[in-house]
Amino acid sequence: MRTVDVARRAGYSVQQIRNLERDGVLPPAARTTAGYRVYGEVHLNSALAYRALAAGTGPVEAKGIVRAAHEGPIARLLALLDAVHARLDRERTDLGLAKEAAGAISAEPIADVRPADAMGVAELAAALGVRASTLRHWDAEGLVIPDRLSGRGTRRYSPAQVRDARIIHQLRSAGYRIDPLRTLMPHLRSGHGGKTVEAALAAREASVETRSRALLDASTALRAVIDLADQATPDRPTSA
Repeated sequence: MRTVDVARRAGYSVQQIRNLERDGVLPPAARTTAGYRVYGEVHLNSALAYRALAAGTGPVEAKGIVRAAHEGPIARLLALLDAVHARLDRERTDLGLAKEAAGAISAEPIADVRPADAMGVAELAAALGVRASTLRHWDAEGLVIPDRLSGRGTRRYSPAQVRDARIIHQLRSAGYRIDPLRTLMPHLRSGHGGKTVEAALAAREASVETRSRALLDASTALRAVIDLADQATPDRPTSA
């Protein structure tokens, strides 16, 4: 195949195919006497595997995985793939816990509370299992802003603010970054947070599913790369 043939079948531009070869994602192409590149099935499948892996785990890690398929040993490649799947599994588990916790926390009644129900920084940090500096960071970022005791400026968290902190903790554990949470919290405080949190978690779950499907798509092309590499070098090691 010519460069343009691989590009069309893999969904890339000609320059992108050249870049992938330069980066070792595609093995070096053969050359005609006139200097033109000649590609084979291993190059096409390498490009397809990289494309799917990049969607599943990001371009940097995808390059490393496909290069491992070329270089061996196979055990190293399998370990890299296992690590990606393990991360997605942990993220999926964390999302499930976050959905349960956010639903329960946001539904908690916060009326008819006593001043004694408020918590200081150290108390809330201990209850959540985070450092006090984490709560101060959330305060600085506008996520959970506690009351301040007059005169001393000591932070004091009302029951509503404690609830906000618990939801933030769950969402952060599920992988949410600061900026999306900053947008989310005003909806929570206005009384519409339950559905907003649910929608945010659903979007995150859809992202995990998309990445899982991408890894599944990569498996066929990646297996073809391995088989073709084994045919080219029958004595290639399978373990370190």
